[in-house]
Amino acid sequence: MKYIDEFRSGTTAAGLAQAIRSEVRVDRSYHFMEFCGGHTHAISRYGITDLLPDNVRMVHGPGCPVCVLPIGRIDQAIRLALEHRVTLCAYGDCLRVPASHSLSLQKAKAQGGDIRMVYSSADALALAQKHPEKHIVFFAIGFETTTPPTAVAVLQAARLGLKNFSVLCCHVLTPPAIAGIFEPPAGQPNDQTPPVELDGFVGPGHVSTIIGSRPYEPFAQKYHKPVVIAGFEPLDVMQAIRMLVRQVNTDRAEVENEFARAVSRDGNAKAQQLVAEVFELRESFEWRGLGTLPYSALRLREEFAAFDAEKRFASDYQSVPDHKACECPAILRGAKRPQDCKLFGTVCNPENPIGSCMVSSEGACAAHYTYGRHQDAT
Repeated sequence: MKYIDEFRSGTTAAGLAQAIRSEVRVDRSYHFMEFCGGHTHAISRYGITDLLPDNVRMVHGPGCPVCVLPIGRIDQAIRLALEHRVTLCAYGDCLRVPASHSLSLQKAKAQGGDIRMVYSSADALALAQKHPEKHIVFFAIGFETTTPPTAVAVLQAARLGLKNFSVLCCHVLTPPAIAGIFEPPAGQPNDQTPPVELDGFVGPGHVSTIIGSRPYEPFAQKYHKPVVIAGFEPLDVMQAIRMLVRQVNTDRAEVENEFARAVSRDGNAKAQQLVAEVFELRESFEWRGLGTLPYSALRLREEFAAFDAEKRFASDYQSVPDHKACECPAILRGAKRPQDCKLFGTVCNPENPIGSCMVSSEGACAAHYTYGRHQDAT
């Protein structure tokens, strides 16, 4: 574990913190959004904000795949389990996300739905092979990182000729979400929220191993905001912040890659090819917090329609408003912090989550509840 330990060195972190303090300008503020929920978790877990100057603020972004799922998508999965009597396979974080009518996938399971936790799409595919008498639906969520394994599962199901396997596809894309932060779609509830003040992005690491750094270049050019792709260890994040500070100080807006040990400019060509073979763009998709964004999610291509649960069971999507008192939508777009929510830590906690940001381990509310709320009290 020496290699990992080197990225968690307290001595090096102290040196980086001093370097950041020496480079920030006292006459301005810096607002950097960490897009990925993994970075949000790392920042909270390792107390990175405590090491930064007061005029450097980290803003949470919408990069938690469970958090950005709107209530209507959870409802859709529940209907498949309870009304169509499928065996629904989902990741563990999805099970406790609140849905309509005081339900969740976990509570729907208690009502008799055959809902099972899996670790991968391969688990769902294996279940379909083992139980030909059941129809298995894999609740496919996540950004570009988890999309290639879903594509592999669909291709394998097609080769095996499985008739009892399908996918409820809720895979979403990172670049349109970044665009949605800068340019919220017209007619959405967040139109009345003041624009989020941002000076740069800590770019997602895992997503970028798939898509590469190239897709962020238009954002740096169009919005003049620097992007630094970072790994998930504390020193990765701190170095990325230092690189962002340097760009802001010199009025640069470029895409830089701190995570060069895993990310290239062009990404994983094989994974991109698999995704392109199985999926195509949806014209629009609703996100929690960001509204309905154009071409921001994927669906199965027509040649794989037999594996599309939405088409197979004629399960249409129905939009559902969020809980009125829950601030998850504002937190996901960086307009508010978890501690700004009146429900945080009282009515809403990990044992009784009101919003998705408190459910997922990558959610901003869950991260702050675990690592940061005690500092609020002091």
